[in-house]
Amino acid sequence: MSVRGPRLEFAVGAFLLLALASLLVLALASTNGRFGFGQATYPLTARFTNLGQLRPQAPVKIGGVTIGNVADIQLDPVKLDAVVTLAIDARYRDLPADTAAGILTGGLLGESYVGLQPGGDVETLKPGEEIAFTTPAVDLIQLVGKYMFGGGQAAAEAGGDAAGSTANPPPTE
Repeated sequence: MSVRGPRLEFAVGAFLLLALASLLVLALASTNGRFGFGQATYPLTARFTNLGQLRPQAPVKIGGVTIGNVADIQLDPVKLDAVVTLAIDARYRDLPADTAAGILTGGLLGESYVGLQPGGDVETLKPGEEIAFTTPAVDLIQLVGKYMFGGGQAAAEAGGDAAGSTANPPPTE
């Protein structure tokens, strides 16, 4: 037997350990290190007319700091609004009652998340309560389409082109 056999076995074993370590790191990153038995949370709900690309497990942030995640998304059969259940870390139980929620996007093509903007009310949101002030997601494709195809007509209706055309001057007294 040559020395090549044990070296090959060692290399294969090292590669296998590296692959398992990579999977462990991926598992930790995808679950935020919690594995389902992490810190205590409490639920809040919010209604939105447009969710955009918001998905369950998306982060909930205040000022860029993650304080929870999206636990569930349901459709209200009566009002036909999307009802989003947020799981907020129990350390942040003192959110003001006039806190506003909006669906935001991290960067131009980044992930959607729920951004909270605390208000100044002395009353706080209790577990299970609904956030009253919400802003739906902005659909960038629709926005660009309106700008490209509706922008020229809106400018013409607003009073002429960029050169300041005076084809129809205002009446003089």
